[in-house]
Amino acid sequence: MSRDTPHRPAPAPAPAPVAGKRPGPARRGRPRRAPGPRARHARAAAGFLLPFLALFALCFLAPLGYALHQSLFTTERTGPLGLGGREHEVFAGLANYAHALSDDRFLAGFGRVLLFGAVQIPLMIALATGLALLLDSASARGVAFFRTAFFLPYGVPGVIASILWGFLYVPGISPLVKIAGSLGWDVDFLSRGTVLWSIANIVTWQFTGYNMLVLIAQLKAVPQELYEAARLDGASARQIARHVKLPLIRPALVLTCVFSIIGTLQLFAEPMVLRPLASAIDSGFTPNLHAYSEAFVGNNPHAAAAEAVLLALVACVLSFGFLRLVGGRGTEGR
Repeated sequence: MSRDTPHRPAPAPAPAPVAGKRPGPARRGRPRRAPGPRARHARAAAGFLLPFLALFALCFLAPLGYALHQSLFTTERTGPLGLGGREHEVFAGLANYAHALSDDRFLAGFGRVLLFGAVQIPLMIALATGLALLLDSASARGVAFFRTAFFLPYGVPGVIASILWGFLYVPGISPLVKIAGSLGWDVDFLSRGTVLWSIANIVTWQFTGYNMLVLIAQLKAVPQELYEAARLDGASARQIARHVKLPLIRPALVLTCVFSIIGTLQLFAEPMVLRPLASAIDSGFTPNLHAYSEAFVGNNPHAAAAEAVLLALVACVLSFGFLRLVGGRGTEGR
């Protein structure tokens, strides 16, 4: 070999093939698998739920959290007699709740709406159930007309309904008072002893049709074969309504009762509109009206927030307590 020829290293020997394995191309990344049907269903469900959850957080959780925050503070004003120009918020703990629970008018308003609900809710639900059963019977005529007529009061806003009934309650211009006077009855719909039931009449007139429509929708979901089987067994229309229809619309009845309990505790528009007409309605007639007066008349939004939180807690306790009671009875009866 010549000295001018460069020395090249010998190539490394190729690795011996492993027994049982064939030489092949270099490994590449595994292809991504398409999502299965369960993952696609989960994504679709999340897509449908996200708008609701966003609105729920914005319109319910955020105001509730703000009310809780406001209820734990109070406002202190500077200057003599608190008439200074500066004011600042300080942490008050549970002082606003203690103030609300020691207010006799606020507690009296709670007792008033509980009495209101104990009388008005059973009456309204019974009336709605009777109308739903009548419109669902085989011999009913003009179902579409009567269903619309009974539901129509629900389309009237509560303020307008209270104004309309206010004209029917005021002595001197009310035809109802004139008719009662011609029959020898001295009726005052806005007196201290009757104004609560005058408000109950407005609420019953307005929401009976709504509850009736919920019950009719439940009745329409019942298979017709059950009614035919009951008729073949010799059951009358009354027996079918009592032993077949009423047990099957029990979920709708529970739903309407829960909505009615919550609506009763939120009673506000009717006493607010009738307040200038009835001296018996004061600022503490209902808990909601008392909280409104604290916030916008007494200029104490922190106490009003505490009362609103207490009102929400009572509504939750009564609603879930009713569901627990009804669910327990349903379990025992099986």
